[in-house]
Amino acid sequence: MNKRTVFHIVSIVTLVIGIAMGICAILSYYWHDPASAQFSLLISSLITAIFAITLMFLTRGDINLSRRDGFGVVTFGWIFAAFFGALPYIISGVIPHPIAAFFETMSGFTTTGASVLPAGNYPLLEDIPRGILFWRALTHWFGGMGVLVLCVAILPFLGVGGMQLYRAEMPGPSKDRLTPRITTTAKLLWGVYALLTLLEILLLKFAGKMNWFDSFCHTFATMATGGFSTRTSSVGAYDSAIIDYIIIVFMFLAGVNFSLHYHALTGKAGRYFKDPEFRFYFLFLLACSLFLTFNIWGPVYDEFGISLRTSLFQATSILTTTGFATADFDIWPQSSRMLLVLMMFVGGCAGSTGGGMKVVRIMIMWKKMIKEIRQFMRPQAVLQIKLGTKPVETEVVSNIAAFFTIFIIIFVLASFLMTFFTPDLITASTSVIATLGNIGPGLNAVGATQNYAAIPVTGQIILTLCMLLGRLELYTVLILFLPSFWKK
Repeated sequence: MNKRTVFHIVSIVTLVIGIAMGICAILSYYWHDPASAQFSLLISSLITAIFAITLMFLTRGDINLSRRDGFGVVTFGWIFAAFFGALPYIISGVIPHPIAAFFETMSGFTTTGASVLPAGNYPLLEDIPRGILFWRALTHWFGGMGVLVLCVAILPFLGVGGMQLYRAEMPGPSKDRLTPRITTTAKLLWGVYALLTLLEILLLKFAGKMNWFDSFCHTFATMATGGFSTRTSSVGAYDSAIIDYIIIVFMFLAGVNFSLHYHALTGKAGRYFKDPEFRFYFLFLLACSLFLTFNIWGPVYDEFGISLRTSLFQATSILTTTGFATADFDIWPQSSRMLLVLMMFVGGCAGSTGGGMKVVRIMIMWKKMIKEIRQFMRPQAVLQIKLGTKPVETEVVSNIAAFFTIFIIIFVLASFLMTFFTPDLITASTSVIATLGNIGPGLNAVGATQNYAAIPVTGQIILTLCMLLGRLELYTVLILFLPSFWKK
């Protein structure tokens, strides 16, 4: 790994984070937050910016990124962003413990939405200064499309190694290039992301019950499929059908490959249902929503309309790994809870802001299983896995099978470790899939009405690593543990 080049790019990412905190400090002053909140954002911005500029100066020179360097930039970029992004929480006293603050910030940037708030001196999220909550929401928005992809888009000189960053950070087994130039592709993706963000902000504001602050924060969390709310009761606090349905639509859109949105905006909306991954995503979500509706209609809710709306919201929230809540699904029937857990493993589409294993991987693994069964019956047959009408290369299938295996191994090992730090097996296992899949809420002690504040520091460290592994799709982080990675 070329350490000078890697940390030069990391310094640019860190500078972007510092500038963003400075903007939050200005907003905190505008909102008349307590002086401690304003000061914490301002001093955090200065510390981060000074460090970034110093590191940038010390590592200046020609930029030439290899594929291996791209992995280093993305992993260290995320770690540095979470490290410096935790400063406002610590300095303001909102989250005084450094590990808990790092957990919260990593959860923001990885769009997980697992939180240790409210806690301590702030028993309600509504008590926390707006500037801090806005910074918390902004970490989601940066993490959704990827702050590294943003850098590729806005810094032309990164075009030389931009593809390495793009490959390392964008979620999913395939990286769609909308144009021959990766810088242009990054700009287009961020443009679509920003356009959908603006549209949701306006719709939420004019739907009533949300002010501009709430509209911005909930939109940032929705489009990033993050789930941080400004209310202790999450979206359920607004008790508004129109707000629920607006967020459902945008959670659904955020879970779709953003290249399809771009094609739709250019007049090719038909590509949605021509895409086999989108069709599976849509039909699977519809089937899960209907099952949940009929499963909770009667035992939990008397009215069919409320059952449908609640089920559709929670199914979309979990499948897209957003993690918003309008109901306590811990009191739902066991079959409904089990289905929600299974949906956590699936996640959104490749190229979306959603987490999980990704729909396309699940589809290919299912097809591989069917192929192996047929091959066992007919050993001489030449069978091929296809996605739609296109054959899937053997190498891609092997990579996905390896990913699937590693994902399950990490889930099992981390769940075992978390049994030492949680009250029961359900809490242990769902806390892991909720962080490894970047969902947020799990079940029992980390359910929709709970948070992660009660988990000991060691447990929070394990879950923080799960968040990073999940967001960067395992390989990008695991490769750092190979001795060969560090050799030039």
